[in-house]
Amino acid sequence: MSDADATIPLQGISIVPISEVHHPEWQALYRHYGEFYQSPITNEALAATWAWLLDPHHPQEGLIAIADSGAAVGLAHFRAFPKPMLGRDAGFLDDLFVDPGRRGLGVGRALIAAIADLGRARGWPLVRWITASDNATARRLYDGVAKGTSWVTYDLKL
Repeated sequence: MSDADATIPLQGISIVPISEVHHPEWQALYRHYGEFYQSPITNEALAATWAWLLDPHHPQEGLIAIADSGAAVGLAHFRAFPKPMLGRDAGFLDDLFVDPGRRGLGVGRALIAAIADLGRARGWPLVRWITASDNATARRLYDGVAKGTSWVTYDLKL
């Protein structure tokens, strides 16, 4: 898929920055995201993440996919992160979730394309993300829009 194809708008879906009006549907989608990864999101984490998304001074940003019906059908959280070896910021996609009933229709691809467009406008050299190795559905999408890396991720619990 070419970069030009990635930016073609999806019929019947609008990708917009998350705002206060999206709170109830965002919350439901984000809870489903946590359930998908078998990691329920606490009310405290929901409140903190929501506050970050609405705070123009916090690095965390969000986009939401809205169907013509007005229903929220997907979300993406992303942020800038420093790339010291490049001496500049790049983008990091933290969370991507599409309502299971809307998967396979291009919503996830449209959310990634919107972040890529923002990144290009900001001069980011890349957008990076991780996913579970057994998330075959997401990996099919990701393999179609980006190149996998050979890096292995570690978490040091504190």
